[in-house]
Amino acid sequence: MRLISFVPPDGAPRAGALLGDTVVDLAVAAPLVIEEAEGLRWDMVSLLRADQNEVNLESAADILAAVTHLLGGEPAVSGAAWPGAETADLAGSLSIGGAALLLPISQVRLLAPLPRPTSLRVYESFEEHAIAVRTLRGAGLPEAWYRGPMFSFANHTAIFGPDEAVPMPRGAMLDYALGLACVIGRQARDLLPEEALTVIAGYTLVNAWVDRDAEENELALGCGPAKSRDFATSLGPWLVTPDELELYADDDGRLNLVLSGRVNGIERCRAVSGNQFYSFAELVAHASRGVTLYPGEVIATGAVGGGTLLESGGGYGPWLERDDVVELEATALGVLRNVIA
Repeated sequence: MRLISFVPPDGAPRAGALLGDTVVDLAVAAPLVIEEAEGLRWDMVSLLRADQNEVNLESAADILAAVTHLLGGEPAVSGAAWPGAETADLAGSLSIGGAALLLPISQVRLLAPLPRPTSLRVYESFEEHAIAVRTLRGAGLPEAWYRGPMFSFANHTAIFGPDEAVPMPRGAMLDYALGLACVIGRQARDLLPEEALTVIAGYTLVNAWVDRDAEENELALGCGPAKSRDFATSLGPWLVTPDELELYADDDGRLNLVLSGRVNGIERCRAVSGNQFYSFAELVAHASRGVTLYPGEVIATGAVGGGTLLESGGGYGPWLERDDVVELEATALGVLRNVIA
């Protein structure tokens, strides 16, 4: 499934699923598979936490399959679109009690899949990026980097979604950071890497924006990243469940995707995620060591190799300016677009 958080033309923010370019409103469509659907909360955190018996990822897949069946399609797996769904005009074709089950994606406002994650950890899991950044700063990659993954917490209350304007911090040398993220879907603690993939609910694109000026000060003091990433992180455009990405995944939880970054329509970077040094399985296992992970926590990979202006500009930018449009894209994960405000 491709799950989204969205604002419909005449309603409150809630969770939905995509059939091609059409939004399935899970709240409206819930009576197709749930007898007592009235009053249930259909937001992304509720889906992940499953704190209402009928509201969970499995019921969302069942709703999507039921809608597909009503439209005359036969999904290969529960929740999958049938061939041709991407181009079919589905919107408005089904309703319950006068409310439309299907909405054109152009008529809703997409939010970050998780507008308010439970927490946000940003790792440095791509060796190529780690080496390049330290080389640009006249240093080598320390041996300690290879002892295990390390992360910094980012501000989980400063999340931006697709097509949302990201405010420019005052005096910033603003950079993007192209990476991937997984979302935790089940409570877990002290996981082994071979167990870790079972708690991942889905994957999304992440832009871990960086103020390079603030970062330089933090590095000089031997701390951070802290304030340099405090102002914004972008997630989206949707959350893709692991079953849809099996074709791209290896046994260690690495996704072999092609990623690219564009500024004002000009490609500034291109990378593959299959060379991730620390896999998602290792990141999740590390995050769970001595700590209970809860549904709705986001674990990001950090930038892929070449996935920043710091690298493509040889350490000197040029940095982002107001009105610049940044588009990050990855195979099967869509396009995450933001404008600098």
